[in-house]
Amino acid sequence: MMVSIICPVFNSAEFLEGSIKSVLKQSFHDWQLILVDDQSTDDSYSLALTFEQEDSRIKALRLDENSGAAAARNKGIEFAQGRYIAFLDSDDLWSPNKLEIQLKFMQENNIAFSYSAYQKIDENGFAIGVVGVPKQVSYNDLLKTNCIGCLTAIYDTKKLGKVYMPTNTRREDFATWLNILKKIDYAYGMNEMLAQYRVYSSQSSAKKMKMAKENWRLYRDIEKLGLLRSAYYFSHYAFRGILRSRFPRIARLLKVLN
Repeated sequence: MMVSIICPVFNSAEFLEGSIKSVLKQSFHDWQLILVDDQSTDDSYSLALTFEQEDSRIKALRLDENSGAAAARNKGIEFAQGRYIAFLDSDDLWSPNKLEIQLKFMQENNIAFSYSAYQKIDENGFAIGVVGVPKQVSYNDLLKTNCIGCLTAIYDTKKLGKVYMPTNTRREDFATWLNILKKIDYAYGMNEMLAQYRVYSSQSSAKKMKMAKENWRLYRDIEKLGLLRSAYYFSHYAFRGILRSRFPRIARLLKVLN
């Protein structure tokens, strides 16, 4: 397989079929979709098994106990057979030409790690915004703000090996991209909208505060940054968060210009 697509699944029966079908509709066909169920209590796993029976490129796995998205993704990465590793969550969607365009971009430019712009949608699938991305980011750039949407990320195992996600943080995707950028100078972005990220109205300010605290812990405990350096990068994170909530157009412009 050229591409292994890692999809963690937890109680997402309502949206999982749409996510899987967005992979089945890809114009690029040499892929393997690995669905890793994290002990769902709804029909998610049975739905995954149904699709596994219908297409040999789909594999449904299940964790022995509920362990979180990072553990589910790592199980998928362990099972992956593709040269490229891509990520898609079970409530998000890909554009039909996502893999074709992004892989061509990586191969023609000898890129180890890439990402793209994406659209935000609500629970009903209605568009509510666009997230643009910079053309490239370094490790230090990314510390200021995680501009790499997990649903758009693809890395090349031939250049990087298999990179697993840390399980000691809720910012596991952010931490993973930082780990990759310790190995290479830049990740490269395509400011072309190739995916759709689902946003829920139930997301609260309390959850945002928890994520802010988790960001600080990532700087201090995982990246082992000093207090002043952590404060510097956290100030960028907080400032951009305020811009995103109050002045979204300015925030999008800053992300693209960077």
